[in-house]
Amino acid sequence: MSSTTATPFVPAEIKHGSLKRERRWALIGAYIALAVFVLFFMIPPFHMLMTSLKSSAEIADLSGNPWIVSAPTLQNYWELLTEGNYLIHFRNSVIVTTCTVVISMIISVMAAFALARMKFWGSATLATGVFLTYLVPETLLFIPMFQIIGSLGLYNNMWAMVLIFPTLTVPFCTWIMIGYFASIPKELDEAALIDGAGHLQMLWKIFIPVALPGILAAMIFAFTVSWAAFIYPIAFLVSSDQMVLTVGIVSDLIRADTFQWGKIMAGALMAALPPLLVYAFLMDYYIAGLTAGATKG
Repeated sequence: MSSTTATPFVPAEIKHGSLKRERRWALIGAYIALAVFVLFFMIPPFHMLMTSLKSSAEIADLSGNPWIVSAPTLQNYWELLTEGNYLIHFRNSVIVTTCTVVISMIISVMAAFALARMKFWGSATLATGVFLTYLVPETLLFIPMFQIIGSLGLYNNMWAMVLIFPTLTVPFCTWIMIGYFASIPKELDEAALIDGAGHLQMLWKIFIPVALPGILAAMIFAFTVSWAAFIYPIAFLVSSDQMVLTVGIVSDLIRADTFQWGKIMAGALMAALPPLLVYAFLMDYYIAGLTAGATKG
C-alpha cells in the first residue's frame, strides 16, 4: 500500500501578505542605509558651509560650536569675488576643462569607432592596451611629462594642462565608447555601406546618435577629471595668474602657517558648484537617452 502526504493549503492572501511584508522591510532597510550614507557624506559639505559663513574672529574662537553660526556673514564670498585672483583661477579652470573635454571626446570617439567597428590585425589587443594606460599612476608619468612640457616651453602655462589632461581622460573614455559602439547591431553598418555612406558619415549619422548615453557618460568623466585634477597643476603651474582653481585656492589662501579658513571653504564650495550643475544637467539627458534607446525598435 502506498501512503500519500497531503500538502497543507496556504491561502493566496497569506502568501501575498508575507511577500508584501518582506518587500516593505527590504524597502525600509534600503532607506535606512541610504539615509546613513547621505548623512555621512553630507557632514563635510555642511561643515564647510557653516565655516564659510563665519567671520575670522568666530572661526578662531575655539570655545564656540563649530556647527552653529552666531553671526552669519557673506564677507568671505564677497572678498573672494572682488579681491585676489579667484575669478582668474575660475576662468582658467573653465578654459582648461572645456578644451580637455572637447579634445578628449574627439579623440576617444574616433578611436573607439576604429577599434570597435573597423576591424584590423591587433585591434583587440590595442583596445586593451588603451585601457591599461589609464591604470598607470600619475606619479609614474610625472618626470617624463615634466621633461616634455619643459622642452615645449609650456612650464608655468595653463595650456600645458590642455595637453596633459587628455592623457588621463582619453584612455578611459575610449574604453567606454568601445563598449557602446560594439553593442550597436552590425546590420546598421551594412545598410549604411549599401547606401554609399563612408565611415565618417556612419560615425556622425548612426553611431554618435545611438551611443549618445555613452558619450555623455564619457563627457562627465572627462569633466570631473580635468576640473578636479591637482597633482599636475601644482607641479607645472607657479604663477597665480596661470593657476586653476584646485591649486589657486591652496596657493593664495594659505601662507606659511596662516590658513584663511573662511575663504578656503567659500572658494571650495563655489568650485564644487559647476560639477554639481553639470551632473544635474547631463544626468537627465543620460537617463532620457537610455530610455529612448530601450523603446526604439
